[in-house]
Parts: sequence; structure tokens; C-alpha cells
Amino acid sequence: MSFLHQRTQANLLLDPYPINPRNLFQNYQRPTSILNKTTLFILLSLILILGFFSPYTSISQTLLSSSKDSNSKWRGYTLDQAVSFVAKNGTVIVCAVSQPYLPFLNNWLISIARQKHEEKVLVIAEDYATLYKVNKRWPGHAVLIPPVPDTQTAYKFGSQGFFNFTSRRPRHLLSIVELGYNVMYNDVDMVWLADPFPYLQGNHDVYFTDDMAAVKPLDHSHDLPPPGKKGRPYICSCMIFLRPTLGAKLVLKKWIEELQLQPWSKAQKANDQPAFNWALLKTKEQVDLYLLPQAAFPTGGLYFRNKTWVKETKGKHVIIHNNYILGFEKKIKRFRDYGFWLVDDHADESPLGRL
Repeated sequence: MSFLHQRTQANLLLDPYPINPRNLFQNYQRPTSILNKTTLFILLSLILILGFFSPYTSISQTLLSSSKDSNSKWRGYTLDQAVSFVAKNGTVIVCAVSQPYLPFLNNWLISIARQKHEEKVLVIAEDYATLYKVNKRWPGHAVLIPPVPDTQTAYKFGSQGFFNFTSRRPRHLLSIVELGYNVMYNDVDMVWLADPFPYLQGNHDVYFTDDMAAVKPLDHSHDLPPPGKKGRPYICSCMIFLRPTLGAKLVLKKWIEELQLQPWSKAQKANDQPAFNWALLKTKEQVDLYLLPQAAFPTGGLYFRNKTWVKETKGKHVIIHNNYILGFEKKIKRFRDYGFWLVDDHADESPLGRL
């Protein structure tokens, strides 16, 4: 039967415009005629279907092509271009993020947007997925600085992956100050409760926060604190402000050098913070350093563990760091418990929207 069906098609196609179509079909038996009508119906249906969907196929291909072109553009986007695009009044706010930390990035951005400083933010993407995601939602606000570390998972504190990730930080910051910009660096497990810029008083080279949970007097010194038991201070490397001065560049270069002297190993699970503290200690006579007020910039070990202090300093808190706790989910839970996990109900306030 299929053979007859094929032959009928072939004969019809010999003369696509017969003089008398009625006479042509009379030469065949009725069942075959029914099959031919069915075949023609199927063919016409296919033609209509293809005609209907081909514009959409073309649009889909165009969108895919456009997406590839866009991704290619961001691959070639340089730090110089990115900083020039986002900087306002010679200042840029920087974070470094890999894909697993996008929810924290969004939470941090909401808190910054509430202080009207989000347009200064530059996201240093540590993988291409983050680069494309951020620039798709917020064009121009993410840049990737090769080489790209393997950061497809959320690294645990103390792991080699965590060290590889954080050890790139001083190089990023040095590149920005060498371009002539002020730069504020934040980890994205922070939340802004107020505008920090009024606290960046004077023209010091480097501003930073204490990572110790011991309570300081409200009028504490702004000098680099004395070394602790390990022979170095305990300054947090997660909130830093640098001006484009020789002093700031000296600290950053020393930080890079200290990281090279203290590579990660299984026996000594280094991270970038001790190296930062050694750099501050070894350059303090040559650099103008400034310790930010503890009440405004408390470490997580103080803010989340000392309710009495929080009550006594109410209204003075500016940036809260969610440290002194390990684990992605634990950090989120703590922020939720304190009303600082903003992405649940306020994602529309972020430049990235709901991720």
C-alpha cells in the first residue's frame, strides 16, 4: 500500500498543473484517491506549519546569536573600561563574587541601593556564569579579570580553593588604585544599615576595621592596634577603603608579597587576612593608616554575640559583617533571624532583581 502511495505522488508531481485534474483522478480506484487526498492534506498541513513556525525559529536563532555576541562582548570587557563606567566622583565600590554567592551579592546590593550608592558598584566576577548573569541584568557592572580560578562551588573557609579565591583580592585592588580611583572593598556577606562614606574622614591612605570582638571605648584610637599573640594585629580584610596614593599602593604590594611568602598547604591553611595584617604592620611607619570606629563597623563576633553592646550602641551601626560563623546556610539563617536577609521580600530593590 505504501508503494502505491509513493507512485501516486510521483505521477502527480510529473505535471503539477494538469489540464483537467478531475480526469486525472478518475483513472484511479476510490481507496487510492482517498489516500492521495490524505497525502495532499498532510503535505499542505506541513507547509502551513513550517510557514507558521519558521519566523519564530528565525527569531530564536537571532536571540541565541545575540546572546553569544553579548557574552563575547563581556569577555573582552576590561577592568579599565569597567571602572571608568561605574566610578562616581573618582570612587568605586568593589566585591569579588563567584556563582554560588549570587544570593549574598543581591542581598548586599539591596542594602547599598537603600543608601543610594549602588551605581558605584563593580562586581569582579570570578567565573563566566557570574559575569554573564550580572551584565545581563545590570550591563557594565561586572568584569572578569583572567585567569579564572575554579570557583564553581562555594569554598569552605580554610580550603585551598578559598585561599586561591581570596588571594586575588589585593591584585584587583592594586589595579584599581593604579588607575587613579578610590576603592572600597566589601565581602558580600555584609549588610549596610547606613551610609559609610561620612566615616571616611580625612585623607588617609588605608581605612580598615578591627576583627576582634573585645569591646572598645567609643572614643578609641584610630591607629593600627598593637600585635596580638601571633605577632600581628587582627584587622579584617573584608572591609577596606583605599585612596590612590603611594602609601596605599605600598600596602597592597606588601600584601601580595606576604601571600607569596605564605602559600596554602594542608599543614598551614593560610588565607589572605594574616598576610594583610603583616603588610599593615610592616608598612605602618610609611603609610597613613586609619582604624574605623568599632561602633559603626563591628565584626560579627561582636554584633551577633553581644546583645548588651548592640543595645548600648543602637543607632551607630553602619556596616554589619556576618563573619564569626561558617557555612552558607548558617549565614543566611543568621541574617534572617536579625531581619538582614533582604532578598526574600525586597529583591525588586536590587539592580539585579530577583535571581
